[in-house]
Amino acid sequence: MKALILAAGYATRLYPLTKEYPKPLLAVKGRPIIDFIVDKLNNIPVIDEIYVVTNSKFIRVFRPWAKARKSPKKITLIDDLTKNNRDRLGAIGDIDFVVKRKGVKEDLLVIGGDNLFSGKLKGFLDFFRAHRDAPCIGLYRLRNRKDAVRYGVAKLNRRKAIISFIEKPKKPESNLVAMCLYYMPKDSLGSIKQYLRDNKKQADTTGGYIAWLKNRVDIYGYVFKGSWFDIGDYKYLNAAKEKFI
Repeated sequence: MKALILAAGYATRLYPLTKEYPKPLLAVKGRPIIDFIVDKLNNIPVIDEIYVVTNSKFIRVFRPWAKARKSPKKITLIDDLTKNNRDRLGAIGDIDFVVKRKGVKEDLLVIGGDNLFSGKLKGFLDFFRAHRDAPCIGLYRLRNRKDAVRYGVAKLNRRKAIISFIEKPKKPESNLVAMCLYYMPKDSLGSIKQYLRDNKKQADTTGGYIAWLKNRVDIYGYVFKGSWFDIGDYKYLNAAKEKFI
């Protein structure tokens, strides 16, 4: 299995902090955000390589980090060849780019590079093993449903299958939201190309892809416990610095 960390965004909501510096390398509790993600991935034996997709602007900043980072698993940096926020590929575009560039033909675990959470990945690993042939996504239950307007909002049935998924709804019907954490079985990777062909203008959100894929195959959702910080702006970055353990 391969792991892919999405780190090619330009984080304009955190300007000027991220104007010349990538968000995943911002420090929380004295460490880059991405370090906490790599720690979790290193604890999954079936993963043999970690891809980090970034862009032409920030790859020069990631190289010293990758060189200094001591990891039992190989870390491979990938430049998606974009140079600014206007020509970015988007999350789904970057997944497709990596799959094609590296010729990925095995299961893929995808995680956002600004995804900071306290829960362990072992539970998620056991969950998607039980649903081996189906895509699975990580979910988190927010305390306040009103905050769900920022995310992809999901509903599950008793089998933990997703029966509804709406990207950034104005009136959320659930407080269960997607964390930008996805298990993609190797047989499902070809659907990414089909999605992009049909939805070129929605390449920036993984939620759009999940909503589209849900109508074609069964997708299951695993609910994480503990704390979770989606570091999209200064409010959530400061909250992570204060409260993340």
